Amino acid sequence: MAKADPDRMVLDSAAHLTDLRLLQLADSALPIGALAHSFGLETLAAEGLLTASNLPMFLQAWLREAGTLEAVFCRESFFLAGTVAENISSERWLALNHLLSARKTARESRIGSLTLGRNFLSTVMALDNLPSLRKLLWPDELVEHEKREPELRRGAAHYCLAFGLVAGLIGVDERRTLLTYLHQSVAGMVSGCQRLLPLGQTEAARILWNLKPLIVKTVEFSAAYRCDSAFSFMPLLEWGAMEHPALSTRLFVS
Repeated sequence: MAKADPDRMVLDSAAHLTDLRLLQLADSALPIGALAHSFGLETLAAEGLLTASNLPMFLQAWLREAGTLEAVFCRESFFLAGTVAENISSERWLALNHLLSARKTARESRIGSLTLGRNFLSTVMALDNLPSLRKLLWPDELVEHEKREPELRRGAAHYCLAFGLVAGLIGVDERRTLLTYLHQSVAGMVSGCQRLLPLGQTEAARILWNLKPLIVKTVEFSAAYRCDSAFSFMPLLEWGAMEHPALSTRLFVS
């Protein structure tokens, strides 16, 4: 009987540990408040524009537009993680957040993304000791941008950027990071729609199952873009987010 290679066993154990950590970071049970946000879906459902029958088509459009945009920024943040150990300036991190904020025209969606990102980073800091992350996000000196743009106050970050940065720091590979981020994003929207629409558990599972090939294609497609050239055009969803505060009854924060 062949003996196990101890070095290989160590490598496999480290990879498995990283996978388990990634699963937890992408779990809807992670206490960051994701379940409280619909990002405009509640408005569309209330107006009859989003239904159980057209939900698959809507989610396909989301992946091709907003999903691609977020994948581009998530990837860029993932690459940034490779330079954190060199004590880089926080300028690039702030620039990425500025660029993505400019592409989220609805204030509710923008604030929701920043809130989830901040909560995500705070949770990660409570789970693991990542001094490079702490130094990058919470520098000792007060930075000037906090006075100019209160939305990007200390610790604030868009969710996709926060996810990519942390995944890079804990050793997840690029492709797996993006696939996981998009999958949990779509899964969150499907879960939210189960509270808004007559959508059963089996149909919800079928929708998410059928979207997996497009998630893979979206990750591949997003590689052709960089943050400066990436954009998303989903005016109906942006309108839904803007109109959300005017709803007479609301289940979600956004």
